[in-house]
Amino acid sequence: MSHADIGLVGLAVMGENLVLNMANHGYKVAVFNRTVSKVDRFIDGRAKGKSIIGCHSIEELVANLERPRKVFLLVKAGAAVDAIIESVIPLLEPGDIIIDGGNSHFPDTIRRTAYVESKGFLYVGTGVSGGEEGALNGPSIMPGGSKAAWPHVKGIFQSIAAKVDDGAPCCEWLGNDGAGHYVKMVHNGIEYGDMQMICEAYALMRNVLGMPPAEISTVFGEWNKGELDSYLIEITRDILAKTDDETGLPMVDVIMDKAGQKGTGRWTSLSALDLGVPAQTIAEAVFARAMSAIKDERLVAAKTLAGPAKKFSADRAAFLEQLRKALFASKICSYAQGYQLMRAAADEYGWDLNYGEIALMWRGGCIIRAQFLGNIKEAYDNDPGLQNLLLDDYFRTAIENSHLAWRKVIACAVEHGVPVPAFSSALAYYDGYRSAVLPANLLQAQRDYFGAHTYERLDKPAGEYFHTNWTGEGGDTVSTTYNV
Repeated sequence: MSHADIGLVGLAVMGENLVLNMANHGYKVAVFNRTVSKVDRFIDGRAKGKSIIGCHSIEELVANLERPRKVFLLVKAGAAVDAIIESVIPLLEPGDIIIDGGNSHFPDTIRRTAYVESKGFLYVGTGVSGGEEGALNGPSIMPGGSKAAWPHVKGIFQSIAAKVDDGAPCCEWLGNDGAGHYVKMVHNGIEYGDMQMICEAYALMRNVLGMPPAEISTVFGEWNKGELDSYLIEITRDILAKTDDETGLPMVDVIMDKAGQKGTGRWTSLSALDLGVPAQTIAEAVFARAMSAIKDERLVAAKTLAGPAKKFSADRAAFLEQLRKALFASKICSYAQGYQLMRAAADEYGWDLNYGEIALMWRGGCIIRAQFLGNIKEAYDNDPGLQNLLLDDYFRTAIENSHLAWRKVIACAVEHGVPVPAFSSALAYYDGYRSAVLPANLLQAQRDYFGAHTYERLDKPAGEYFHTNWTGEGGDTVSTTYNV
């Protein structure tokens, strides 16, 4: 019997679907799951008659692999990944490859790459986006790690990945150690922002305009035909059109308004804080989920805290067009923040990220796939050193055409007491970025006043720091730390 091209550990929905995807593209796959009954059920069920080998131990899985062995882990991020790495390493030979396809935190991937390489093996940390449907029919795949592993996994990865219109696969090598998982993390952070903005547009239509879900679905369907064309707008259209079989109510009206999260949005926000990158829209999307989680407190507060009782009296069609523009402009700013964060991380960790290629990888298969990712790719193809998407002609013009409507939408939300943290923070980001002067001069004076933290002067060379004795009693001693 011939050996398998690759082995996969972890037969949850994503694992099963990836295995079937590989088998459907002509690869022979060995599979193992810690609960071995899942292996038997899979082999006798969805995998029946396909080139898939069921294994009841890690040892059996490794023994069934072609050299260099490729062991793909699709298990819960964290300790489980380290445990399987330790169980696999004694069974491998130099040059064999361990692949982590879960949502691992990029510092863990940096650590694991160094560790596995020190043992003589190769390591790949790869983001996989697209959910269960993408895993089966073509996900976006974002690999990084040991560069020497890429020629051995490239064929499989690019075969099973989603393809864009010209047939290019949504998969390319991103860089060493944690680069792949970092890009996937930022993808998820942008996803948080995208989802929150869509929810805010829905809330305004529902709570300000009084539109029922089916009517809102029609609006999203129309928006999906233009510049907002994207997977998330598409599924929102479908969700809002769905009726609950039990109650006959719109499906969204029987779902509790408490959002879950798995941590990648929080990781993105923490990385932005660590690197000093303004990514407030992504962070606000994380905080919005946290706010939703305190449902019991909100129910009490809703009965006791005052808010406006304003009724909408303007032109509804005009407002919907303003809302569409606000959503598009906010979306641009969320992506701009994500790309700004990746640029900073590339400098910090020594990654040579190709931002146009990343946009291409996100054009198909993944959750944030959208029409305007083609414009992002074009922007970076035209200027690989582009500092911010807002400086590209296409995106600058799009914001110019949208920002007045955007401001009116946020003002309307404030007047009606509807929270729009993603819309508001995205506009604050835009206004902050376009400001030649910010009130940080006063902030630096405050820091120097209470902590002698020093400041730079506009009339002196950059890099020279000064301290004022504000009270006449402070003396000349200054703080040794100064951070911009």
